[in-house]
Amino acid sequence: MKEKTENYRRFFAVKNACRKIGPSSPQYKLRELTEEDIPDLQILFQETVLHVNARDYTREEVEDWASCGDSVEHMKDLLARNDYVAALNERDEIIGFSSMNAEGYLHSLFVHKDYQRAGIGSLLLSAVEKRAREYGVTEITSEVSLTARPFFEKNGYEVMKVQKRRANRLELTNFVMRKRLKD
Repeated sequence: MKEKTENYRRFFAVKNACRKIGPSSPQYKLRELTEEDIPDLQILFQETVLHVNARDYTREEVEDWASCGDSVEHMKDLLARNDYVAALNERDEIIGFSSMNAEGYLHSLFVHKDYQRAGIGSLLLSAVEKRAREYGVTEITSEVSLTARPFFEKNGYEVMKVQKRRANRLELTNFVMRKRLKD
């Protein structure tokens, strides 16, 4: 019992010593993505799906979904059809990305598994919603995973319908969501 208590003390001491709050928090940067970023995007996408989405989907489902990031050609096509923005950490590493097109479709929003709940998703969502406003879009739609649904609801999105959507081999449950933009 004493050893267990000591382990908890060390855990909380380390956790609290590493916690950054207030102005000393890291300042994340945003930039547009290019084809040169595809290898990093593939890794980030697959790692996020396999680790973060695994709490809401089966192992078989996340492995099938993650395999959607295998094709470089598919990624090039997505970059050509959508405006992608990346969030970068202080070492200029991509720690998240999102996309928006001129019709107001939010294709993706993924945050690195090690940067969950650090404000990256909110930063990216704000950036793509700004882009939608620049396009003159009045309503954003997206297909959102079970895992991401609470985040989107917290940010003003509403579920329009539940659906099954094919990843590669399997059909996974997700939600068509929308948000009406205010002027």
